[in-house]
Amino acid sequence: MLNRVATPFVKLVERYLPDPYIFVLLLTLVVFSAAMLIEGQSLTVVVEQWGSGLWGLLSFSMQMLLVLVTGYMLASTPLVKKCLESLAALANSAGKAIILVTLVSLMASWLNWGFGLVVGALFAKALAKRIEVDYRLLVASAYSGFVVWHGGLAGSVPLTIATPGHFSVDQIGVIDTSETIFATFNLILVAILFIVMPLVNRLMMPKPEDSVIVPAEMLEDKHTVDEANTRPADRLENSIILAQLIGFAGMGYLLMYFIGGGTLNLNVVNGSFLFLAIILHKTPRRLLFSLHQAVKGGAGIVIQFPFYAGIMAVMVQSGLAQSLSEWLIGLATAESLPVWSFISAGIVNIFVPSGGGQWAVQAPVVLPAALELGADVNRVAMGVAWGDAWTNLIQPFWALPVLAIAGLKAKDIMGFCLVQLILTGVIIGLVLRFV
Repeated sequence: MLNRVATPFVKLVERYLPDPYIFVLLLTLVVFSAAMLIEGQSLTVVVEQWGSGLWGLLSFSMQMLLVLVTGYMLASTPLVKKCLESLAALANSAGKAIILVTLVSLMASWLNWGFGLVVGALFAKALAKRIEVDYRLLVASAYSGFVVWHGGLAGSVPLTIATPGHFSVDQIGVIDTSETIFATFNLILVAILFIVMPLVNRLMMPKPEDSVIVPAEMLEDKHTVDEANTRPADRLENSIILAQLIGFAGMGYLLMYFIGGGTLNLNVVNGSFLFLAIILHKTPRRLLFSLHQAVKGGAGIVIQFPFYAGIMAVMVQSGLAQSLSEWLIGLATAESLPVWSFISAGIVNIFVPSGGGQWAVQAPVVLPAALELGADVNRVAMGVAWGDAWTNLIQPFWALPVLAIAGLKAKDIMGFCLVQLILTGVIIGLVLRFV
């Protein structure tokens, strides 16, 4: 059984994986050393590259923090709580809970990665309140759906090369999403993962004596809103009319945005969560109470993302990311290039955990190689996309919002994620090569 295979990984990771903050500090030192030893950069130059890049993800960091905060606020509304509980009622056993949360996360992540991260984590909590199931595996299963995001509707690479005037247009032209996201090989790959991932997660269920069950009362919010109405200011804070005017104004804007041809992106997801939360909480005071509870889990995002921005800057400016990609691509043939692009992207993603940023680094390497070898450019581009999504399974950078919502640490889920990484890597590589 797969649970026997997973158990050693889980125990190993629980024992040796440090907090994600320690992980990013160690990763920083590794990149420093590699830039000096491989690229011949001096320490002063590397430190300058790192320091100048620390704040390169400030906008994205705020977006990620809002993913967590707005998602939590929306989930804490009575209506959404009821909906999640109703959906959770479909699972009457631990095995069904694992399968259901994986499917919901896969579908949500295919639509939009930010949406998938929040929905998966919130649904896992709703299930844990009803079913006695290993909470670590439940949350890992919710996170596992994230692996399909770059092959979905919000994939950075396929959407970039489908945009007129993109930076590689002179080399490959504009490639429609019918050749990438909706290409036969990509749809087959997504379909296989929709079948395999729930089964893999179900088969990893630990024995009852090894399971970690979180009591439902520990997942409940024990705090209550003080709705006193003794001051004139209280009447504003408890005003339903004020909240509804702003909430519906926001939803009206989003409606006009979509009617005008707007597409789903992270800002739109955050805006939707925010305005719906304003409406469904009914009063500003209830919304603010939910906000205070939500921000407690955002510390990891605030402190760690600047370090990842610094790592990305060193990787790109020192030439380390390009050298790594060139070395791996140099082993390829026309038929195997998509697979090597996938592997190289997976490795680079550990250090450059940004889909758009990674494509900017790897496109100048993989595209000339594809044209020179006569390889399928569309498949090579999707190889990079899938590689970026693949190693997110063991990259704490992306797990932070999920872990914050679920109330777990990275070491609690990464053992299961490591098994998912191995199996999905084999599947993705085979489909890119042979389908």
